[in-house]
Amino acid sequence: MTDLSRLLKIANEAVDIGREAATTSELGTVTSKGDRDMASEVDFAVEQAIRSHLAKITPDIEFLGEEEGRSGDSGDLLWVLDPIDGTANFVHGIPLVAISLGLVSGDESLAGVIDMPFLSRRYSGSRGGGSYCNERRIHGGKCDRLNDAIVAIGDYAVGDGSGERNRPRLALTALLAAKVQRVRMLGTAATDLAWVADGSLDASVMFNNKPWDTSAGVLIAREAGVAVLDTDGTQHTFNSRGTVAVAEQLAPELLALIAEASG
Repeated sequence: MTDLSRLLKIANEAVDIGREAATTSELGTVTSKGDRDMASEVDFAVEQAIRSHLAKITPDIEFLGEEEGRSGDSGDLLWVLDPIDGTANFVHGIPLVAISLGLVSGDESLAGVIDMPFLSRRYSGSRGGGSYCNERRIHGGKCDRLNDAIVAIGDYAVGDGSGERNRPRLALTALLAAKVQRVRMLGTAATDLAWVADGSLDASVMFNNKPWDTSAGVLIAREAGVAVLDTDGTQHTFNSRGTVAVAEQLAPELLALIAEASG
């Protein structure tokens, strides 16, 4: 049986190490990863520090990092890390940045830690154990009308084919702007999911699902009582195409808007 309490403690310790690297390292060289996508030396420093620590403490668990891919023997469990979620924010000095470390088994997230090093917030949770922000138990919001909701949307696509991929994103932006209280684009998926989990946001919609962005936040949101779905309304998994986190009572109306935007 997987000891989630022990592994969550290990995840928190690993993120402590990453947080130290994130807050003390120089930005250094910013490397292009394609059209308007980048990684800083801090991204690599945080990933290397966490990867090295977990390889020593949990050598039997495979590791997937955004910047340097997979390492370790394939097994039942997988650590999934985004060392700096929100690199564009980080490079520009915007403090909306998160370190996101999830633990996954197959298609299912089992535990997660999201640290916001410049906002002094840490979110964590494990399956069946609830979700917390700085030791405080958290729950999703109680908003029951989309008209009163604050909804975050993921970044617009860049790179090849971005025009076509942005059609549903732009269409949804217009639909939400006409319907909800406010639309937000924070630039960090992990923060979107954590803030839906604690009720700061009422929903978050992303037309993509990169596991390093979402594995920790999906677990934290679900343990806070939030519905986490694919954009077609099915239950979200590691292999879903999109990621929608929403208060249960708002899900039908929001999913209808997503379907309309998707055409």
